[in-house]
Amino acid sequence: MNNSVNFTAPEASINSTTQSFGQMISLEICAYIINFLVGVPTHSYVIWLIITGTGSGVASEFFILNLSICEIGNSLNCLLFVLSNWFSSVFTLLEFLIGLSVTGRPLFQCLMCVERYLAVVHPVTFLKYKPLRYRVICCTMVWIITFGSCLWSMLFSFSINAHIWLISMQFLLFLSIQLFCLVAVLRALKQSGPGERGRERGEENHMKRRAFYLILITTVNMVIIYVPITISALFSNLANLSTQEIWSPSVICFVLAGFVQPVLYLHRNRKLFCFCSP
Repeated sequence: MNNSVNFTAPEASINSTTQSFGQMISLEICAYIINFLVGVPTHSYVIWLIITGTGSGVASEFFILNLSICEIGNSLNCLLFVLSNWFSSVFTLLEFLIGLSVTGRPLFQCLMCVERYLAVVHPVTFLKYKPLRYRVICCTMVWIITFGSCLWSMLFSFSINAHIWLISMQFLLFLSIQLFCLVAVLRALKQSGPGERGRERGEENHMKRRAFYLILITTVNMVIIYVPITISALFSNLANLSTQEIWSPSVICFVLAGFVQPVLYLHRNRKLFCFCSP
Protein backbone atom coordinates (compact mmCIF):
# COMPACT_ATOMS: atom_id res chain seq x y z
CA MET A 1 0.00 0.00 0.00
CA ASN A 2 2.79 2.38 0.92
CA ASN A 3 4.68 1.49 -2.23
CA SER A 4 1.62 2.25 -4.32
CA VAL A 5 1.21 5.65 -2.69
CA ASN A 6 4.85 6.55 -3.13
CA PHE A 7 4.72 5.58 -6.76
CA THR A 8 1.54 7.36 -7.81
CA ALA A 9 1.69 10.53 -5.69
CA PRO A 10 4.69 12.08 -7.47
CA GLU A 11 3.00 11.65 -10.86
CA ALA A 12 -0.15 13.42 -9.67
CA SER A 13 1.98 16.13 -8.08
CA ILE A 14 3.95 16.62 -11.29
CA ASN A 15 0.76 16.90 -13.36
CA SER A 16 -0.69 19.45 -10.91
CA THR A 17 2.56 21.43 -10.84
CA THR A 18 2.80 21.38 -14.63
CA GLN A 19 -0.78 22.63 -14.99
CA SER A 20 -0.21 25.40 -12.44
CA PHE A 21 3.04 26.36 -14.15
CA GLY A 22 1.26 26.61 -17.49
CA GLN A 23 -1.46 28.83 -16.02
CA MET A 24 1.09 31.18 -14.48
CA ILE A 25 3.02 31.42 -17.74
CA SER A 26 -0.23 32.23 -19.57
CA LEU A 27 -1.08 34.98 -17.04
CA GLU A 28 2.38 36.50 -17.40
CA ILE A 29 2.16 36.49 -21.19
CA CYS A 30 -1.28 38.15 -21.00
CA ALA A 31 0.11 40.82 -18.67
CA TYR A 32 3.03 41.47 -21.04
CA ILE A 33 0.70 41.73 -24.04
CA ILE A 34 -1.68 44.09 -22.19
CA ASN A 35 1.25 46.28 -21.15
CA PHE A 36 2.49 46.51 -24.73
CA LEU A 37 -0.91 47.08 -26.37
CA VAL A 38 -2.05 49.67 -23.82
CA GLY A 39 1.28 51.13 -22.70
CA VAL A 40 2.73 52.14 -26.08
CA PRO A 41 -0.30 54.14 -27.35
CA THR A 42 -1.03 55.64 -23.92
CA HIS A 43 2.49 56.90 -23.30
CA SER A 44 2.81 57.99 -26.93
CA TYR A 45 -0.34 60.06 -26.49
CA VAL A 46 1.09 61.66 -23.34
CA ILE A 47 4.31 62.51 -25.21
CA TRP A 48 2.31 63.99 -28.08
CA LEU A 49 0.24 66.14 -25.69
CA ILE A 50 3.35 67.51 -24.00
CA ILE A 51 5.29 68.20 -27.20
CA THR A 52 2.36 69.91 -28.94
CA GLY A 53 1.82 72.12 -25.89
CA THR A 54 -1.66 70.82 -25.11
CA GLY A 55 -0.68 70.35 -21.47
CA SER A 56 1.17 72.81 -19.26
CA GLY A 57 4.20 72.98 -21.53
CA VAL A 58 7.38 70.99 -22.11
CA ALA A 59 9.35 72.77 -19.38
CA SER A 60 6.90 72.09 -16.54
CA GLU A 61 6.23 68.51 -17.68
CA PHE A 62 9.73 67.54 -18.76
CA PHE A 63 10.06 64.81 -16.12
CA ILE A 64 6.86 63.02 -17.07
CA LEU A 65 7.90 63.36 -20.73
CA ASN A 66 11.08 61.42 -20.00
CA LEU A 67 9.17 58.96 -17.80
CA SER A 68 6.79 58.23 -20.68
CA ILE A 69 9.74 57.64 -23.02
CA CYS A 70 11.17 55.24 -20.44
CA GLU A 71 7.81 53.47 -20.10
CA ILE A 72 7.61 52.97 -23.87
CA GLY A 73 10.94 51.15 -23.59
CA ASN A 74 9.43 49.04 -20.79
CA SER A 75 6.42 48.22 -22.97
CA LEU A 76 8.70 47.19 -25.82
CA ASN A 77 10.59 45.04 -23.34
CA CYS A 78 7.31 43.27 -22.49
CA LEU A 79 6.95 42.42 -26.17
CA LEU A 80 10.49 41.03 -26.14
CA PHE A 81 9.59 38.87 -23.13
CA VAL A 82 6.81 37.29 -25.16
CA LEU A 83 8.95 36.88 -28.27
CA SER A 84 11.80 35.33 -26.27
CA ASN A 85 9.67 32.20 -25.87
CA TRP A 86 10.16 31.56 -29.58
CA PHE A 87 13.19 33.66 -30.56
CA SER A 88 16.20 33.35 -28.27
CA SER A 89 18.09 35.98 -30.30
CA VAL A 90 16.14 38.82 -28.59
CA PHE A 91 17.20 37.73 -25.10
CA THR A 92 20.28 39.98 -24.95
CA LEU A 93 18.26 43.09 -25.83
CA LEU A 94 15.61 42.01 -23.32
CA GLU A 95 18.19 41.83 -20.52
CA PHE A 96 19.57 45.23 -21.51
CA LEU A 97 16.17 46.94 -21.36
CA ILE A 98 15.46 45.57 -17.87
CA GLY A 99 17.46 48.53 -16.55
CA LEU A 100 14.68 50.87 -17.73
CA SER A 101 12.15 49.38 -15.33
CA VAL A 102 14.57 48.64 -12.50
CA THR A 103 16.29 52.05 -12.44
CA GLY A 104 14.85 54.47 -15.00
CA ARG A 105 11.21 54.35 -13.94
CA PRO A 106 11.73 54.89 -10.17
CA LEU A 107 14.37 57.58 -10.74
CA PHE A 108 12.06 59.68 -12.91
CA GLN A 109 9.26 59.16 -10.39
CA CYS A 110 11.60 60.41 -7.65
CA LEU A 111 12.43 63.51 -9.70
CA MET A 112 8.72 64.28 -9.99
CA CYS A 113 8.25 63.87 -6.23
CA VAL A 114 11.27 66.02 -5.38
CA GLU A 115 10.06 68.71 -7.80
CA ARG A 116 6.65 68.86 -6.07
CA TYR A 117 8.36 68.85 -2.67
CA LEU A 118 10.50 71.85 -3.61
CA ALA A 119 7.52 73.69 -5.09
CA VAL A 120 5.56 73.37 -1.83
CA VAL A 121 8.18 73.39 0.94
CA HIS A 122 10.97 75.46 -0.65
CA PRO A 123 9.29 77.70 -3.27
CA VAL A 124 12.25 80.09 -3.50
CA THR A 125 14.64 77.25 -4.33
CA PHE A 126 12.09 75.86 -6.77
CA LEU A 127 11.85 79.14 -8.65
CA LYS A 128 15.65 79.35 -8.77
CA TYR A 129 15.93 75.94 -10.46
CA LYS A 130 12.69 76.13 -12.43
CA PRO A 131 14.28 76.87 -15.86
CA LEU A 132 14.29 73.99 -18.34
CA ARG A 133 18.09 73.64 -18.38
CA TYR A 134 18.12 72.30 -14.83
CA ARG A 135 15.51 69.68 -15.69
CA VAL A 136 17.55 68.70 -18.75
CA ILE A 137 20.66 68.27 -16.56
CA CYS A 138 18.75 66.10 -14.06
CA CYS A 139 17.21 63.93 -16.78
CA THR A 140 20.57 63.55 -18.54
CA MET A 141 22.10 62.27 -15.30
CA VAL A 142 19.19 59.86 -14.83
CA TRP A 143 19.58 58.50 -18.37
CA ILE A 144 23.31 57.97 -17.78
CA ILE A 145 22.59 56.08 -14.55
CA THR A 146 19.85 54.10 -16.30
CA PHE A 147 22.20 53.19 -19.14
CA GLY A 148 24.70 51.92 -16.56
CA SER A 149 21.92 49.84 -14.98
CA CYS A 150 21.04 48.42 -18.40
CA LEU A 151 24.66 47.36 -18.91
CA TRP A 152 24.70 45.83 -15.42
CA SER A 153 21.51 43.87 -16.16
CA MET A 154 22.95 42.57 -19.42
CA LEU A 155 26.45 41.69 -18.17
CA PHE A 156 25.33 40.14 -14.86
CA SER A 157 22.14 38.45 -16.04
CA PHE A 158 23.55 35.11 -14.84
CA SER A 159 23.74 36.35 -11.23
CA ILE A 160 20.30 36.32 -9.61
CA ASN A 161 21.75 37.46 -6.27
CA ALA A 162 23.24 40.57 -7.90
CA HIS A 163 19.84 41.51 -9.36
CA ILE A 164 18.13 40.89 -6.03
CA TRP A 165 20.48 43.22 -4.16
CA LEU A 166 20.34 45.85 -6.90
CA ILE A 167 16.54 45.94 -6.91
CA SER A 168 16.30 45.85 -3.10
CA MET A 169 18.81 48.65 -2.45
CA GLN A 170 17.34 50.87 -5.16
CA PHE A 171 13.83 50.28 -3.90
CA LEU A 172 14.74 51.22 -0.32
CA LEU A 173 16.58 54.35 -1.47
CA PHE A 174 13.87 55.61 -3.83
CA LEU A 175 11.06 54.75 -1.40
CA SER A 176 12.84 56.66 1.38
CA ILE A 177 13.11 59.75 -0.84
CA GLN A 178 9.44 59.61 -1.81
CA LEU A 179 8.26 59.04 1.77
CA PHE A 180 10.33 62.02 2.92
CA CYS A 181 8.73 64.23 0.25
CA LEU A 182 5.29 62.86 1.13
CA VAL A 183 5.60 63.61 4.85
CA ALA A 184 7.12 67.05 4.23
CA VAL A 185 4.32 68.09 1.87
CA LEU A 186 1.72 66.72 4.29
CA ARG A 187 3.18 68.83 7.11
CA ALA A 188 3.17 71.89 4.83
CA LEU A 189 -0.44 71.18 3.93
CA LYS A 190 -1.47 71.29 7.60
CA GLN A 191 0.26 74.63 8.14
CA SER A 192 -0.90 78.01 6.87
CA GLY A 193 1.48 80.82 6.19
CA PRO A 194 1.19 84.16 8.02
CA GLY A 195 -1.23 86.66 6.58
CA GLU A 196 -3.02 84.16 4.37
CA ARG A 197 -6.71 84.81 3.91
CA GLY A 198 -9.63 83.61 1.93
CA ARG A 199 -8.90 82.95 -1.72
CA GLU A 200 -5.10 83.03 -1.40
CA ARG A 201 -5.15 80.41 1.32
CA GLY A 202 -7.54 78.25 -0.71
CA GLU A 203 -5.37 78.42 -3.84
CA GLU A 204 -2.21 77.55 -1.93
CA ASN A 205 -3.90 74.66 -0.13
CA HIS A 206 -5.20 73.40 -3.46
CA MET A 207 -1.67 73.42 -4.86
CA LYS A 208 -0.36 71.60 -1.79
CA ARG A 209 -3.11 68.99 -1.99
CA ARG A 210 -2.34 68.32 -5.66
CA ALA A 211 1.33 67.90 -4.83
CA PHE A 212 0.49 65.61 -1.92
CA TYR A 213 -1.81 63.41 -4.01
CA LEU A 214 0.77 63.21 -6.82
CA ILE A 215 3.50 62.08 -4.43
CA LEU A 216 1.12 59.71 -2.62
CA ILE A 217 -0.03 58.01 -5.82
CA THR A 218 3.54 57.78 -7.11
CA THR A 219 4.71 56.26 -3.81
CA VAL A 220 1.84 53.74 -3.69
CA ASN A 221 2.55 52.86 -7.32
CA MET A 222 6.19 52.24 -6.47
CA VAL A 223 5.23 50.04 -3.51
CA ILE A 224 2.92 47.96 -5.72
CA ILE A 225 5.67 47.59 -8.31
CA TYR A 226 8.67 46.79 -6.14
CA VAL A 227 7.48 45.29 -2.82
CA PRO A 228 6.05 42.03 -4.29
CA ILE A 229 9.00 41.40 -6.60
CA THR A 230 11.52 42.21 -3.85
CA ILE A 231 9.80 39.82 -1.44
CA SER A 232 9.68 37.12 -4.12
CA ALA A 233 13.34 37.61 -4.91
CA LEU A 234 14.43 37.48 -1.26
CA PHE A 235 12.23 34.46 -0.51
CA SER A 236 13.49 32.66 -3.60
CA ASN A 237 17.08 33.40 -2.62
CA LEU A 238 16.79 32.48 1.09
CA ALA A 239 14.71 29.35 0.49
CA ASN A 240 16.81 28.38 -2.50
CA LEU A 241 13.55 27.84 -4.35
CA SER A 242 12.51 29.40 -7.64
CA THR A 243 9.06 28.46 -8.92
CA GLN A 244 6.60 30.16 -11.21
CA GLU A 245 4.04 30.35 -8.38
CA ILE A 246 6.46 32.53 -6.38
CA TRP A 247 7.41 34.88 -9.18
CA SER A 248 4.29 35.26 -11.33
CA PRO A 249 2.08 37.42 -9.02
CA SER A 250 4.93 39.86 -8.38
CA VAL A 251 5.89 39.97 -12.06
CA ILE A 252 2.28 40.71 -13.04
CA CYS A 253 2.14 43.61 -10.54
CA PHE A 254 5.49 44.84 -11.84
CA VAL A 255 4.29 44.79 -15.45
CA LEU A 256 0.81 46.25 -15.06
CA ALA A 257 1.56 49.05 -12.57
CA GLY A 258 3.15 51.22 -15.25
CA PHE A 259 -0.23 52.69 -16.27
CA VAL A 260 -0.76 54.77 -13.13
CA GLN A 261 1.38 57.76 -14.09
CA PRO A 262 -0.07 58.36 -17.60
CA VAL A 263 -3.64 57.95 -16.29
CA LEU A 264 -2.86 60.49 -13.56
CA TYR A 265 -1.46 62.91 -16.14
CA LEU A 266 -4.40 62.50 -18.54
CA HIS A 267 -6.89 62.95 -15.70
CA ARG A 268 -5.13 66.09 -14.51
CA ASN A 269 -5.21 67.58 -18.01
CA ARG A 270 -8.82 66.48 -18.63
CA LYS A 271 -7.82 64.24 -21.53
CA LEU A 272 -9.13 60.97 -20.08
CA PHE A 273 -12.82 61.72 -20.19
CA CYS A 274 -14.05 58.61 -18.41
CA PHE A 275 -11.99 59.56 -15.32
CA CYS A 276 -12.62 63.29 -15.36
CA SER A 277 -14.38 64.97 -12.50
CA PRO A 278 -16.68 67.92 -13.30
